[in-house]
Amino acid sequence: MENKEKIVYIVTSGADNPEKAIIPFVLANGAMAMDIEVSIILQSEGVLLAKKGYADNISHIGFDPLKKLMDQYLSCGNKLYLCGPCVKARKMEDEIIDGAVIIGAAKVAQEALSAKAVFSY
Repeated sequence: MENKEKIVYIVTSGADNPEKAIIPFVLANGAMAMDIEVSIILQSEGVLLAKKGYADNISHIGFDPLKKLMDQYLSCGNKLYLCGPCVKARKMEDEIIDGAVIIGAAKVAQEALSAKAVFSY
């Protein structure tokens, strides 16, 4: 069985920079349309994107709304990987959306090592 190509996107922005928060989801959905496996890891302010209701009103001219892009990504069975310490620092452990998984450094390393490319936004 042939291994699928894989890309990892690391998101460190939230509503503070909507364009940087949205672009990785645009790229991930595009890659999935090309039958490329993708993972999205949220770190720093990016973990807020997985807080219930937070992404609902984030948009940027020229792009679909973030909520729509996130729903598309998650509807394909993908997970949003959240930096554990980043989530804890924001006291949002009990407020994350379905499809979000809190991870540690080892999982980030594993995802990066299994990918052909890693992009950080």
